[in-house]
Amino acid sequence: MIQRAADVLFDVPDEAHEEIIALIGAVAADRETPVSDLSAAFGDWCWLVYTRRGDVIEVLDVGCAR
Repeated sequence: MIQRAADVLFDVPDEAHEEIIALIGAVAADRETPVSDLSAAFGDWCWLVYTRRGDVIEVLDVGCAR
């Protein structure tokens, strides 16, 4: 699982890593917002598509507009 997460970060520019990690952290910390089968989180330049299965956040896609 850690390797898959690392592989995702290799697909985006280096300067986007912190923003994507911050988005994942925000999604993981937010236990109050209901999550549908597919949900999305957006930062200034990046986004991620995810789903939550219990305590596990599954990131399905990430992208960056830079």
